[in-house]
Amino acid sequence: MGRAFEFRKERKMKRWAAMSKIFARLNKDIILAIKEGGGIADPETNARLRAVLQNCKAANMPKDNVERAIKKATDKDTSDYKEVTFEGYGPHGIAVYVETATDNNNRTVANVRSHFSRGGGQLGTSGSVEFMFNRMCFFNVTDTGVELDDLTLELIDLGAEDVERDDEANQIIISAPFESFGGVQSKLEADGYEIVESGLERVPTITKALNPEQVEEVEGLIERLEGDDDVQAVFHTMEPAVS
Repeated sequence: MGRAFEFRKERKMKRWAAMSKIFARLNKDIILAIKEGGGIADPETNARLRAVLQNCKAANMPKDNVERAIKKATDKDTSDYKEVTFEGYGPHGIAVYVETATDNNNRTVANVRSHFSRGGGQLGTSGSVEFMFNRMCFFNVTDTGVELDDLTLELIDLGAEDVERDDEANQIIISAPFESFGGVQSKLEADGYEIVESGLERVPTITKALNPEQVEEVEGLIERLEGDDDVQAVFHTMEPAVS
């Protein structure tokens, strides 16, 4: 299995354990997708929003919640929402990259700094760990039994780097550089594939293995960060646990 697949699988296991937080973060994803799309709330013409709505469906987010988020995206109260990233180190030299969505940058900076400090880490400066991650996009599509080699050949010219089968989920997982998101999304939709989930992520280029006690310390910091209402995603360079 590819490194991106293993990191995504580990995050997904943790993610489903806190569904209410997932809904809150998907709400922000909807708001940001519409804002970044110039206020366009039509998924047919806003590719990012279309992808977020697919993720809402995968998370079984109630339709009413989705509709409220779309309505809220046009309210003046959301005009100050923006994406802010933070970088630093956790215990034992593990690099940590944090993505947030906030309407109060001062609050978010103070909270993230506190999380790093209390979790045994240290908040760094912009660019201090970003170079350790590749920004990628991914697509989970329903497995129709297609030959992986054939699908790979169809997508490789669009930038796809990994095409893997997840037999347990009955899905095919496609990874590509983040700038290939639109092209791969359009190709999969045109070919009739059901996109179950998609998004952007940061995959570490180097990882570090830790012993169980050290892993627990790093996970404590990650849990602090992921528990913050402003935090959308946390990426790190700790080697995934072997299942």
